[in-house]
Formats: sequence, C-alpha cells, structure tokens
Amino acid sequence: MAGNSFGNLFKLVTFGESHGQAIGGVIDGCPAGLPIDTEKVQQELARRRPGQSSIVTQRKEPDTVKFLSGIFEGKTTGTPIGFIIENANQKSNDYSHIKDVYRPSHADYTYDQKYGNRDYRGGGRSSARETACRVAAGAIAKQLLKDVTFTAYTSAVGDIKLQKKFEELDLSEIEKNPVRCPDPATAKEMETFIKQIRSQGDTVGGVVECVISNVPVGLGEPVFDKLHAALGGAMLSINAVKGFEYGSGFAGASMKGSEHNDHFRTDGSTITNFSGGIQGGISNGMDITFRVAFKPVATLMQKQKTINAEGQEVEMQGKGRHDPCVVPRAIPIVEAMAALVLADFYLLNKTSKI
Repeated sequence: MAGNSFGNLFKLVTFGESHGQAIGGVIDGCPAGLPIDTEKVQQELARRRPGQSSIVTQRKEPDTVKFLSGIFEGKTTGTPIGFIIENANQKSNDYSHIKDVYRPSHADYTYDQKYGNRDYRGGGRSSARETACRVAAGAIAKQLLKDVTFTAYTSAVGDIKLQKKFEELDLSEIEKNPVRCPDPATAKEMETFIKQIRSQGDTVGGVVECVISNVPVGLGEPVFDKLHAALGGAMLSINAVKGFEYGSGFAGASMKGSEHNDHFRTDGSTITNFSGGIQGGISNGMDITFRVAFKPVATLMQKQKTINAEGQEVEMQGKGRHDPCVVPRAIPIVEAMAALVLADFYLLNKTSKI
C-alpha cells in the first residue's frame, strides 16, 4: 500500500489500523535542538480523542502517546521521532456483520476492489483512527513554528451556520463547548441538533474554519508547489472531507476585480484579505484563512440497502460506536495538517535562501 507518508523535508509516515494493537508514526526531518513539550502533544490528542462528550463516538481511548526515539533530555536529536498510540478499547465484534458487506459511501467497496483484502474491523487503515497520528505529529510541527498560531473552529453543522465574523468572535469559547463553536448561542443550537440527529440513527456534516496568524512572508512556490494547493491537498486527505476553499473561495467567483483586489498599505499588509493570506501561491504575511467541508458520517444506525462481496443486494444497519457528526473532533486534525504543511514549507524556505 502506497501513500502512507506526507511532506518533503518535515515528513510524517503513519502506520496501524483502527483495531490493531497500536497506531503510530515516524517524523523525519525535524531539526535538532528543538525543545519538545510532550504535555502539549498530549493536550492536542485529548482534543481529538473519542469519548470526550455525549455528541461523539463513545469509544473510550486515552490516546496516550509514547515517544520511542528522536527526543533526548527534552529536545529533538535530529534523528527520526518515532511514536506509538496503543488501541485500548477495540470492540471488533461490532463489525462482524459487515465482514462481507459494503457500507454505502464508505471505503469498504473501493478498498476491497483495490487490494482484494480488507480489515473490516472499524475500517482498518481507512479509519479516522489514523488521524491521531497526524495530531501528534502536528503538535510537534506547532512547536517548530512557535510564533505561528492555528485557530480552527466549527462554523457550520448542517444548515446551522455561525453568523459572526472572525473579528467578532471570542476565541476562548471554542474549548468551552463540545461542538467547538466560538459563539455560545450557536454552539448550543448545534449541540441540540446533533443530539437530535443521533437519536434518529442518522448523521450530519458541517464546516470547519481555520485562521493561521503570524505566518512569515514567502512560504510556498509560485508554480506547482503553491501553498494553498498544499493546504488543500492536506485537508482533502482527512477522512470525510468533501471540499476546501481559501480566502474568498467560491464567493469570489461572483465578485468584480475592483471589489476583490486586496489593496496594499505602505508596510506591505493589505486592507482586505480576500486572498486569504496567499498570493501567487506564496504567503503574504496576512492571516491565512480557509474552510473545510465535512460530509455526514457514512455509517448510519438505520437500515440501508447495499451489496455484499458476491454482488447481491442485502440490507444492513450500522452497529457499534460512531460519531453522529465528525466536525467537533476534526478541529485539532485540521490544525495539525495545516501545521505539518507550514512546517514543511518553513524548512523548504530556509534551504532555498543562500
């Protein structure tokens, strides 16, 4: 199986399955001498872990990370950083009913057709459980980019949308509610809706918005390695993501150039930020802003018609522990993937200057 690594200079390789003994990763290319706060890594994992509230999957995983190499006396050594996260709460029998059945809109069918063999327990390698490795690595990348801040939050769940602009938000509210929406009233409405959806055995999607501040000017390349292209690829690699837009996004398509152009101040900053902090594929020093759309979770607690491995039409119903909405737990994943991209481009930018 190819495609288990991410990045160029700051590179992450992950391994493991949802119901295997452990998941883990190796970070290659992290510079030597970087102080690592392992508690901050654990805090990021706690934001993603299952079982953290009543509106997410009730699988109980502590997601305790154990570093195996690359860190000595609290600092990176410059050698590969190896880590594992043990799986502590597998219930593989919850998936025995789909051993030979394909869940609609899931990876089951394509995985089986491509490899001729699949780990049906929780989706195996295609499970979002793998994203814990990304969060651990992203927490290291954040510490490399110590002056850069990553702020992701829930801006929509179904048709319920956050109406306030970023400048109007109290970002301290993000971690005060299980939905991770920075507006308490909207957060409560979202939470109630997700609980209603769960009671119906259904699922719902949503949107994560992310703002990256204090980004150095000059990250990204103007042709194939555009910064926004790398961010888009990173976000689209996350399970359940169906869309990515940065800056004005699709709304920019209905604007005039006279409305959309970001006019400069004398210090090089811009009055508006429709460019989303990136121009010509290169960061311009303004906040990088983007949005990520997540589809409804494919596994439903409702009966659905599907097919089995023999091509026969059958009826199936999801069992076990699943998120009715992935968006609240996706917040740290979005931040982590953004941090991995910027760490890579930060190191690439250093090597491009003589």
